[in-house]
Amino acid sequence: MKNQGSQQLTERTAFDDWRSISLSLFMTLVGYGVMVAIPVISTAWSELLFFSEEQVGRVAGADLGGLSFGAMITALTITRVNRKILVLTGACLAIFANYLCTIFYQYEFVLWLRVLAGIGSGIYTAVAVAALGATIKPTRAFNLMLFLFAFSQAFEMRVLPMLTMNGIYYFFIGGFTLSLIFIHWVQPYVIKTETASQNKNKQSGLVLPLYIPWLCMAAIFFTYINIGAYWTYIELASLNAGIDENWVGEVLVWSSLLSIVGCAFATIVSDLFGLARPLLVALITMAIIVGMLALGITNINLLISVFMFNFLWIFIDVYQYSTVASVDSAGSFTAFIVCAQGLGNIVGPNIAASMLGGGFSYSTVFFMCAMFAIGGMLVYMLMDIRLRYYRDTVY
Repeated sequence: MKNQGSQQLTERTAFDDWRSISLSLFMTLVGYGVMVAIPVISTAWSELLFFSEEQVGRVAGADLGGLSFGAMITALTITRVNRKILVLTGACLAIFANYLCTIFYQYEFVLWLRVLAGIGSGIYTAVAVAALGATIKPTRAFNLMLFLFAFSQAFEMRVLPMLTMNGIYYFFIGGFTLSLIFIHWVQPYVIKTETASQNKNKQSGLVLPLYIPWLCMAAIFFTYINIGAYWTYIELASLNAGIDENWVGEVLVWSSLLSIVGCAFATIVSDLFGLARPLLVALITMAIIVGMLALGITNINLLISVFMFNFLWIFIDVYQYSTVASVDSAGSFTAFIVCAQGLGNIVGPNIAASMLGGGFSYSTVFFMCAMFAIGGMLVYMLMDIRLRYYRDTVY
C-alpha cells in the first residue's frame, strides 16, 4: 500500500512535460501583462490619451474585468472544449482588440475594446493556469510562475514608459502572437489524475464541503479589490501629490524585483508555519502599508508602501494558489482563480474611479483599499476556522 501511495504522488502526465509547463508559464506572463503593468499603462492613458482620473479607472476596470469574464468562460468550458481552441480564440480576440486600440483613441471606443481585450486575455490565461494546476506538484508550478512575474513586471515597468500608446498595444500583440507559434504544445484535454494534495485528502478520507473552496475565491476577490485599486492609481496619486516623476518610476521598477524575495520568503515560511497564519499576517500588513498613504504621500512613505506592496502581493499570491490547491479536492477550481482576481480588479478600480469622480481624494481611495485587505483577511480567517473544524472534528 505504501508503494502504491508513493507511486500516485509521483505519477506524471502530459501536463508535467517541460514544453507544456514552459508554454503555460509564458502564457501567464503575457495574459497577466496588463495587470502587472497597470500603473504605467494608466499613466499613459492619462498623459497620452488625456483621459480623466475617473476614465482611467473605468478603462482599467474594464480590461481587468474582461479578464475575469474570459476566465469564467474557460472555467465553465475547459472540460468539454479542446484547450487549443480556447487558446487560439482568446489570443486572436486579444490581438484584434489591441490592434483596434491603435486606430480608435476615443474614450468610449477604448473602454469597450479593453473589455474585449480582457475577455481574450482571460480565456487564454485561464487555460495556462489550469494547465499548471494539473501538474503533479501544482504549488511548485505556481511558485515558479510568480517568481517569473517579478522579472516580467520589472521589465514592463522599465520598457513600457519608453513606448508610445500604440507601442504599448503592439508590445502585447507581440506576446500573444509569439505564443501561438507553440500552440501545438498545449495539451488539448484534461487528463484525470491526482495531485499530491488531492491524493493526501483522498487517503485520509477527507472530503471538504464545496463552500470552502468558494470561500477561497471570495477571499481572493476581496484581496484583489485592494490590489486593483491601489495598483491602478498609485502612480497617478503620487504625481498628484507632487512626487518627482523619475522617483516614482524608479520606485515602481525596483520594487518589482522585491517580488522575487516575497516569493522565496513565502516558500520558506510555508514550510515552517503552514498556510493560514502567515497569510493572515501578510494581509493585515498589506492593509497597514496601503492605508498609510491615506495620511499623505511623501518620497519615503511611497518607497516603503510600494516596496512592501510588491513583496506582499507575490507573498499573498503564493499562499492563495497553495491554499486553493490544498482544499480543491476535485481539482476544478484553479481556472476560477483568474476569474476571482479579475473580478476584484474590475470592482477595485471602478470603486476608486467613482470616489474620485464624486470629489473624494486619493487618501479616501487608499483607506478603502486597506478596508478590503482586512475584508480578505476576515474571509480567510473564516475559511481556516471551518477547515480546522472539518479536519479536527468531523474527521
